[in-house]
Amino acid sequence: MFAQPQQEHQWLQKLVGEWTFEGESIGPDQQVMRHAGRERVRPLGDLWIVVEGEGEMAGGGPDTWMMTLGYDPEKQRYVGTWIGSMMTHLWLYEGQLDESGKSLPLEAEGPGMAPGSSARYRDVYEIVDDDHRKLSSYVLGEDGQWIRFMTVEYRRVR
Repeated sequence: MFAQPQQEHQWLQKLVGEWTFEGESIGPDQQVMRHAGRERVRPLGDLWIVVEGEGEMAGGGPDTWMMTLGYDPEKQRYVGTWIGSMMTHLWLYEGQLDESGKSLPLEAEGPGMAPGSSARYRDVYEIVDDDHRKLSSYVLGEDGQWIRFMTVEYRRVR
């Protein structure tokens, strides 16, 4: 039962630390909304990371969230979960690093923008350098194209 860390697990350690973020989202009415906050990313042993965040979210009040992320050698994919105080859906992520080794696209199924609908989502986590990372969130449109609706810039505090 005791798994040994692999190269993919080591990639996750680049995210460990304290971060501040600023971002913007595009609302259903195409209005741009800004948001900011903090995230703490800590290791859970050598195989997982846990992300705990808080911030003033776009179009709403203060929110908190938690994400887990690890690598499953059997699936040969990164796997994770995401929950937030603003919704009841448990997000289940899966994805693989891109060829550059700097971006991790994670895909999930979740509530759609219209009430009662569901949609396919892609969150792309990109390591720019040791102290800067980005998140771009997309929803799969009816035409099969990914539509970006959120971007976030993270800066390492420590």
